[in-house]
Formats: sequence, C-alpha cells, structure tokens
Amino acid sequence: MRWIHHTPPPEQVAALETALGISPVLAELLLRAGQTTPEAADAFIKPALARLADPFLLKNLDLATARLRRALAAGESIVVLGDYDVDGVSSTALLVSILRRFGSNPRFVVPRRMEDGYGLSRSAIDRALEPGVPKLFIALDCGTNSHEEVAHLASLGVDVIVVDHHRSKEKPLSHGILINPHAHDQPGDDAWRQMCTVGLVFKLVHGLIKELRAEGSTEAQAVKLRDYLDLVALGTVADLVPLQEENRILASYGLRTLKEAARPGLRALMDVAGVRPGQDLMPVDISFRLGPRINASGRLADAALSVELILSEDAHFCRETAQQLDSFNRERQDIERGITDEAERMIEGGLLDQSGIVLYADGWHPGVVGIVAGRVSRKYHRPCIVLGNEGALAKGSGRSVDGINLVEVLGGCADLLSSWGGHPMAVGVALEKPQLDAFRVRFSQGVKTWTGGRTIDPELTLSAWLKIEQINEKLMDELALMHPFGQSNPEPRFGLHGVVLRQRPDVFKGVHFRFALETGDGRKRLFGVAWKMADRVPPTGVPLDFAVELAWNFFNDRRTIQLELIDWRPSET
Repeated sequence: MRWIHHTPPPEQVAALETALGISPVLAELLLRAGQTTPEAADAFIKPALARLADPFLLKNLDLATARLRRALAAGESIVVLGDYDVDGVSSTALLVSILRRFGSNPRFVVPRRMEDGYGLSRSAIDRALEPGVPKLFIALDCGTNSHEEVAHLASLGVDVIVVDHHRSKEKPLSHGILINPHAHDQPGDDAWRQMCTVGLVFKLVHGLIKELRAEGSTEAQAVKLRDYLDLVALGTVADLVPLQEENRILASYGLRTLKEAARPGLRALMDVAGVRPGQDLMPVDISFRLGPRINASGRLADAALSVELILSEDAHFCRETAQQLDSFNRERQDIERGITDEAERMIEGGLLDQSGIVLYADGWHPGVVGIVAGRVSRKYHRPCIVLGNEGALAKGSGRSVDGINLVEVLGGCADLLSSWGGHPMAVGVALEKPQLDAFRVRFSQGVKTWTGGRTIDPELTLSAWLKIEQINEKLMDELALMHPFGQSNPEPRFGLHGVVLRQRPDVFKGVHFRFALETGDGRKRLFGVAWKMADRVPPTGVPLDFAVELAWNFFNDRRTIQLELIDWRPSET
C-alpha cells in the first residue's frame, strides 16, 4: 500500500492557526476538507441551522409546495412512493410524518425489489393504485427518468411530484413537477447537487412549513423541524453523499437528534443494533448498525416494514419489528458471506488479470450483490460488478475504487445493458443474460481505457504526521470539531514516524492484536489495537512508521485515548 501525504502550504496553515486560535494539526485538517479561508473554516467547525439557505432557491420547489398546500386544503388523497434503501425509507417517513401533522393520511408504498424492480415501475404503481387512484402521487428517490410511468399517472388524472437526486440520462420530465438539482441546468441549484433525496425532501418540507406559517397555520407554528433531522441524518449518511455545506449541517444536528431517540421505532432499532441509549452517535453507527438493518427488509422482504417502524408509536410493534429487521439482517449477512466466498474463488480462479471484474451466478440473490461488490472491489482494488439472477435478466450492482468513474465506464457499455444508472462509485446494472460475455470484455476494456492501462495501486492518504507527545485530550477535543466524518471529510489518519515497540503485541481472538507505544523517555504511554491484522504483527525493537486513527475507548467509566492501527511499515530513516 502506497502512503501519501501532501503538505499544505505553510502560509495557509499559519493563517488559519492565527485567525481561529487552533493547532496546526486542526488547520491542516480543515485545509484538507477544502476550507481555505478563516471564514469558511470557522463555519465548518461551527455548523449552524441558521446557515441553511432559503429552500425556494431550489428549482420547482415553489410549484411543489403550492400543489401540496392545495392537496392539504382540499383533503385530497395522496400516495407517497419511496425507494427501498435508507434514503428512500427516511424520505418517505419524513414526508408522511409532516403530511399527517396537517390532517392528511397519505398511503405509502415501497417497491418490492424482487416483484417490482427498482424505482417508479409500472408494477409498483399498479400496486400503489390498487386501493384507489389518488389526486396526488409523490415519488421519492426515484422517477427522474420515468417518463412513461409519469405519463401513465397523468393519463389517469393524477398530479405527480418527483423528488430525486439521481443523475438524469434524458431530458427532464414533461409531466409533473420534478425537484432534482441534477436534472436542471440552473446555476443556483449547484449548492444542492450533493444532497441525497431526504435532504431535498427536508428542503420541500421546510418550504411548505414556511408558507403555512405565513398563512397563519397554528399547526405549522408548532412544528419543530429540527425534530425531523434524525431522519435526514439517516439517509444522508447511509447514501454516502459528501458531508459538506448543508449536508454537514443537517447530518451534524441530525445525529444529535437521533441520539435522543424520541421515536419509539428508532429507539427499538438502536436497542437491537447495540447502540447504547444516550451515547454520542457517529456516522459509522448509521453505516454499520442502523442502516444495514433498515436496508435488510428491502433486500429480503418489503422495505415498507422499515417505514412502518419509523412511523409507529406502538412500543410493542416497534420491539417486534426491530427484532424482525435484525433477523433479516443476520440472514442477509449469511447470504452475503456465501456469495462473497464464491465471488473470491471465481476471481482467484482466473480473473485477476482483468482491469474490471464482472461476476454472475444463477443462485445469487440480487438484493445483496451490491454489498458483495463493495467487499471484493476493496479486496482486489479494482471496479467490480456482481450480478444475480432475475428471470431473463442478470441484475445487480457495481462498486468502484478511487480514481475510476463507473458512470463514465458504463456509458461505453450502454448498448449491452437493459438498464443502468447511479453514481461514479456505485451503480445498478441489468442486462439480458446472453450479453454477459460481451459485457465482461467491454467493461474490463473500459476500465483499462479509463486508467490508461496503468495499475491503480491501493493508497493510504495521511492527514498529518504526529509525534506521540501531540496525542492528548486537547487534540481529541479539536478532532471533535471535525465531526461528523464521512464522504469528503474522512476520518483523519495520522502517521507516526520511527516508533519502536518495546513489547511484542498481544494477539487476541486469533485475528486482532493489541500494542503499546511510549515516548523515548518513557513518560508517555499510549495503547492501541489492530483489527484483523494478526497475520501482520510488527516486530519489536526496530523503528517503524504507523498509520493510525484516534478514538476514545470507554471502559469501567473511564475514557482513554486508543490508537487504531491501519497499516505499518519499516521506517526509511
């Protein structure tokens, strides 16, 4: 693994250090996060809801709020359809919660992955309309490219609002109201092009509440929008959008709201996920504990169950449903492990020479192949698409590595695909099975062309080099100002140069090890852990470079600094 550290201009570090009264380490971290002026850096470490922009700057939001107000005033029937991932689930729960506050009782439906496929399909629409045709249909986290489906709804006399953040491959919808900063060539929408759908739904709700308050609505006056930021944080963190600008503000306040666990459903979910009541929540708690359980119902069953859990006030229902989602998640993990083992055997059996890898097996569940794609792409450090069996189609997901844009690569394969779309690092793909061999060749060649034929080596980017003496509570307090960590503001990784282990690390559970570092004079000692690195225990008595993350370890009501080892190498000097 290649270690990289680019030293920022010393004059910029000094300028932030002086202006904000911070350490050079924090100044360097702020510069790495793109905060190059004292004003921007100060706003970054002090996220404030007052800095959220006027929601009506977002194109078509005024049209959407006007249509919603008419629906509420007339008591019209409303259907909300949201995607089956965490972003779609949290978007649906947020909008339905707000509409209920104003006397509406919208039906909600979530596409069933195996029956309806992705997004605003005719199958999902038909199921949504079974109880009756509504006056207003709202699609969340899908629908941007659903021209035929929206036109079908319009032919039935249904008004349509689409709130989505997926990139558009076509012209904007000709029917309905579309809120999607990627679909409009409007410079003012640049600020929101990094938002996921739940962030855009929050903007919509914010605008609706503002207008209803201006009309004198007492219920609108009673709504505290920050109480809904837990749902915004769920989708924002889980959807891996950059935690910068408004995303950072919403996620920061949302994590605090989520910590309070005022919703019985989320409280029950946190309980089964092992999130302690009242503990400070980090994005990793959403990414690895709450999010996978919410997603599990959509992968293996019906994601509407997750929406019902979030909306419910029934403690007994919440406990049982949270346990059911936990059970789905364990089942998902078992399926995923089996597919991952098969995928790795395939790769090592003859695909290691491919620049980009495409895998398929009849028995693979399309609902978990995206997770497998992420695992194998990280292990082999190349883009990987993993496909499962869905009737006549091979369908699944792809994951990339830094430096390779999957959207651009798949653009060169579009004639072989039945459908595809997504983001530079993650895509969904479907194709007819006879096209698999041609797609494998075209995809690998596309990746090779994108990289110019060069190998993309794994890289470890260091945020700063530290001395052991610098690792103290003051530094940890400064690092807390950088929270929440996530996309475009990653967890800092620090280099320690020339450390010497005096004692052999202690291997535990056969796969991890603990270690201790101390200063040359022995006056300061720090303890650390290396997860799943027992096959690479470093030697004692020789100078080493360590790459570490810093965290608090809580044990027996005591808080101590813990180093988490990411990589090590012999010191060059």
